[in-house]
Amino acid sequence: MFTLEDNVINQKTGQLGKVIGYGHQIVNNVYTVTLKVLVSDNGNSRKRVYVVEDKISAWSPWSMA
Repeated sequence: MFTLEDNVINQKTGQLGKVIGYGHQIVNNVYTVTLKVLVSDNGNSRKRVYVVEDKISAWSPWSMA
């Protein structure tokens, strides 16, 4: 389980972000806990920041060290 402010990486997309909260979704009558991640995209010399909500299993811990 992640805690707030943990750095994470998406296993499929490679996006890096910071955990800002939890959510939930019901898909096919199954309650799923989700992770809300603040992602920063530096493409095209413009910095965009947005929130991604996805299954916890899609993310792994990431260390800057």
